[in-house]
Amino acid sequence: MSVFKEELAIIGSGTMGHSIALSASIAGFNVKIWGIDDNDIHRGKQGIDEKLNLLTTYEVVDSNEIKNIKERIYFTNSLRECVNNASFVIEGIPENLYLKQKMFQELDELCSQNVILASNTSGLSPTDIAALTLYLKRTVVTHFWNPGHLIPLVEVIRGEQTSEQTVNRSLELLKNLNKKPIVVQKDILGSIGNRLQYALFREAQYILEQGVASIEDIDKAVCYSIGRRLSVTGPFMTADMGGLDVFDSISAYLFPDLSNHNKSFSKMKNLIDEGNYGQKTGKGFYEWSQQQSKKMNKEREQQLIYWLKRDLEEEKEQK
Repeated sequence: MSVFKEELAIIGSGTMGHSIALSASIAGFNVKIWGIDDNDIHRGKQGIDEKLNLLTTYEVVDSNEIKNIKERIYFTNSLRECVNNASFVIEGIPENLYLKQKMFQELDELCSQNVILASNTSGLSPTDIAALTLYLKRTVVTHFWNPGHLIPLVEVIRGEQTSEQTVNRSLELLKNLNKKPIVVQKDILGSIGNRLQYALFREAQYILEQGVASIEDIDKAVCYSIGRRLSVTGPFMTADMGGLDVFDSISAYLFPDLSNHNKSFSKMKNLIDEGNYGQKTGKGFYEWSQQQSKKMNKEREQQLIYWLKRDLEEEKEQK
């Protein structure tokens, strides 16, 4: 059981909300989750059960601990009850600026000034989200990556008025959740992870549009090369290890030829216009049968759990 002092409340029991809560409970925290209604809460509980079953299957969680983990998570459809006695609140409602602003305004009124109000937004501005609040210094973004219980990175993103104390408390909490937090010092659209992810996605679309390679081979080029390496060395360390003189030389002729397109390319736009959004509709760049969805979801989870177990083992060794 954690002895860390923050009392945690999660606003939203959807995909990210219940995953964050599960991470907290596994780390020993008592956590409250607000769901909009009984159906929302039921889905959240179901999601936690499914994730716990998987984690026990792969021996990340001891099956004897399941009961205790679930008992540390309390669901409610009363926002006031959820944040009562909370010292740290993480909002995880849909990616809509208006909805988040109104929620932060309500949380600002319900919570005392020393309570941290954090948003799990993927790319919205922390400054904009907190615009209707009175106590801007205690607002911040803590961007967990999906799936929130398996991906270690959390981006702590400053708003224009976010205090140093708010950042430090956020970092301390996240480390106690066994996450790998980083600080984004400026309120920049997309933060760090999504800017890097979408730079790669733009170039992948450009290569496809030019007829250079198939969708499958473009994906393989990432999975079996930089995808393997980037799990150990990020872009700057990779450059150091490869030689900055070499990277500078390649940059000089390659940068001018990279895409600077400012919107999605035609092949993706055509898929969207046809109502093909990917896995959730059964077709996107790939065909998604139920069997294919199940297979790929399992493979991704297995890989993420493998790395999670390695992270946990390294932390034990360091202690």
